[in-house]
Amino acid sequence: MKLKLKEIKRKSNIDRFVIESVDLSLYIAFVQIDGEEHLIADNTGKPLKTTNLLSMQRQIKQFGQIEAVLRQRSAYDEMVGRGAQQVGDNTMELSLGNQPLPEWLN
Repeated sequence: MKLKLKEIKRKSNIDRFVIESVDLSLYIAFVQIDGEEHLIADNTGKPLKTTNLLSMQRQIKQFGQIEAVLRQRSAYDEMVGRGAQQVGDNTMELSLGNQPLPEWLN
């Protein structure tokens, strides 16, 4: 399900934000509420996406001190032909913390 930024502002039970690195310079944001992940859309309904991580962090800083992670999925297994035989998920999540950005980055 997709949630607009203005809808997220009304939520008080946000678990964390997930910023997914989709391509070399494309990031898409998700919000996890009560354990369920939702795609974040801008106020016009288009998926919230940026071309750099700092821009995405600026977009979600309005929600205060909520944990954020960067998610990266590796295409290595597909490149070497392991497709269907893959045993586990090769997703990596890195914590971005829960503190707002310092003023000099705004």
